[in-house]
Parts: sequence; structure tokens; C-alpha cells
Amino acid sequence: MMNKFMNWLSESFAPTMNKWFSKPWLAAVSSCMQKIIPFILTGSLIYFYNVFVSFFPSLPDLSPILNYSFMLITMIVAFMMANQCMEKLNHPAYTTNAGIASICVLFMAVTPMGENSDSLSAFMGNLGPSGIAVGMVIGLFVSAIFHLWGKLNFMADSSIPDFVTGWINTIIPNVTCLAISMILVFVFNINLVNVILSIFMPISNILSTLPGFVLYSFVMAFFYTLGVSTWLWGAISTPVFMINIQQNIDAVAAGQAASQIATSEAVFTLAFITMGGVCCTLGLNLLMCFSKSKQLKMLGRVFIAPSIFNINEPIMFGAPVVFNPMLMLPAWINSIIGPIYVWFLMSTGLLNIPEKMIQVGQIPAPICSVMVTEDIRALLWWALLFVIYIVVWYPFFKVYEKQKLQEESQQG
Repeated sequence: MMNKFMNWLSESFAPTMNKWFSKPWLAAVSSCMQKIIPFILTGSLIYFYNVFVSFFPSLPDLSPILNYSFMLITMIVAFMMANQCMEKLNHPAYTTNAGIASICVLFMAVTPMGENSDSLSAFMGNLGPSGIAVGMVIGLFVSAIFHLWGKLNFMADSSIPDFVTGWINTIIPNVTCLAISMILVFVFNINLVNVILSIFMPISNILSTLPGFVLYSFVMAFFYTLGVSTWLWGAISTPVFMINIQQNIDAVAAGQAASQIATSEAVFTLAFITMGGVCCTLGLNLLMCFSKSKQLKMLGRVFIAPSIFNINEPIMFGAPVVFNPMLMLPAWINSIIGPIYVWFLMSTGLLNIPEKMIQVGQIPAPICSVMVTEDIRALLWWALLFVIYIVVWYPFFKVYEKQKLQEESQQG
């Protein structure tokens, strides 16, 4: 039965998923999520720096770096989404123009109306992390218009100079995008921000619950063991995680307690759910370092350095965990244990809920665990979870080790 299941995964399910996720639109979304990481990390560094400011008030104020990078993340997403769609859809002439058009449409959509119409702070607030979903949808909308127009090859055989043809082929989709947006915003008085965010609310509501939190972790790990990149899930999680961490930041600023557990900080920076990387492979790596198998011991010691920094592509594809039935199952089990463990600790007050946007996931644990929670108890809870992960890995690893020892004895 297990062999049939593995054959189905490797020969049917995984190739189908990889083919599906490589389609231009999905590939563009995944690429966009990767492209915006530096801007998220810029904000993370400033939040991290502000931890030191709280102890040393004389340090300079670096908030403008935060305000004009991460706090404009929705605008960056709008540009990058359209840019990457045009690249993946093979419209190189539109990569920049579609991105700029996307920003123009976004500004029209987020411009404050009514009593806040002259408020710069209200306008800037709409461009912050809470509107990432808005930037994504607008980027996709603009991309669809440019893509449809690009497929027409308008004036492709014209004798008009190329630069004039280029202008025309940019102006028409530009006007189309802005005209549709104008009609929706200024004629029908539709608040596009609220409409788009309402579409994402069911996803946010599910992901912000314990079952949704666990499901997200499991799905990410499941597909990773099939060789499918974890970046693909950023389109679902990033908008929700950004909104949730911003709610925690705002709550603390208002003198209230942080309450949103489902954040990137809790999944990645904390290094509990992703201890050693997605699938919690640090425990496996440690077992490999002391294996009786010469091959596994050598690989374990090679892979341990990146694992400490929560980078586990080497062990996932080199051990391998990917498509290895003996190691896939414990990876799935740990992906369920981790989020339940974190949710229990944070919901019961045994571990602080992250209240700062720190998404630097390559800081070794448990240093990052204490840093992101500002809670020394994280040391104890990290160590306990590490032991639990090793216990889960151990029986499966020993079976795999036995197989490797047999192979080595036959080769010797």
C-alpha cells in the first residue's frame, strides 16, 4: 500500500503539481513574493534596531528608513506583481510600464475620500502592510489588461516608427486600466480597498485559527517533501501574516496585548515550527551527524551549518527527505506538532506573542526565539520541542540508516 502511495505521489501527483505551479500566473505570484523579501527585511532590521533603542534612547531615530521602505510595501507589491506577470507571460516591453500603471491604479484605489481626503497619513497608511492583498490584486488586474492587449500585436506590421508604436501600445492599456478604475472608484463610489480585503477575509479568518494554522504548516511541509518550493504559499500567507503582525503592533502601541498568533514571526522567525527549516529538519541533521552510516554522517556534518541558520535545502534534497518515504512521514508529523505546540504556548501565556515585525529567519535558534518574543522562556520551550522533534525523527531515521548500512556493506 505504501509503495503504491509513493508511486502515485512521485509519478502522478508531484509532476502535476509542479507543472501547475510553473504556469506563468502562479509563477509570477511566487516570484513577486520573493522579490519583495528585501523590503520586508529592511523593515525587520529597523524593528530589530528599535529593540536596542528601547535600552539606549540616545541612539538615532531610523524610522524614516522603515516608513519609506516597508511601510510602502503595498505599492512595491503592486509594481512587482505586474512586473513579474509581464516577465513570466513573455511581454518584456511591458515589464516596467505595467508596473508603473499598477502603481497609478493603486493610488487611485487607496486615495482617502470624504473627511480624510486631504490626509497624507491616511494615504500613506493605505500603502502599508495591511494592504498587501490590495497591491496583489491590482497588480494582477493591470497585468490581465496589458496581457490581453499584448496578445493583439496591434500595429505589429505597421510602417510607423517603433517608438511611436511602443507609445500607442502603452497608452491604450494604460488608459483602459485607469478608466475602469475611475469608473469603479469615482462613478460608482466603490471602495476597492475594502472590497479586495473582504475577499481575503475568509482566508485570514481560517489561517488565524488553530486548524488553519496547522493546515498551513502541514500543506507547506507536504508539498516541500514533494520538491515543491515553499515560496508558492507566500501569496496566501503574506497578506494575512502582514495584517496580523500589524494588528499586534497597533495593539501594543495602544496599550493592549498582542493577540494574533498566526504571523510570519511565529512560523519562521521563532524557529519552532521551522526549526532548521520547513519540515523541522534540525533534529534529523543532528541524528545524521552521529550516524553509523559513513555517508549519512558525512552528509550530516556538511549540512549542519546551514541547518543551524534554518536553511535546509541541502538536507531536504541531499539526505534526501524529498521523495524518501522513510523521512517524509516524520516531516509531516513534525509539521503538525510544531504549530499546535506554538499555539498552545502563546494562547495560554506561556510564551509571548510576537509584537514586532522581525522576519529575519536565518538567525540561529534559540537566539531568534528570544529575540522575536522578548521572552527568556523561549529557551526552555525551544529545547523541549527540539527533543520532541528528535524523538519523532529517531525511529524513522534508524530504519533509513539500516538501509544505508546495507547498501554500504554491499558496496564495500
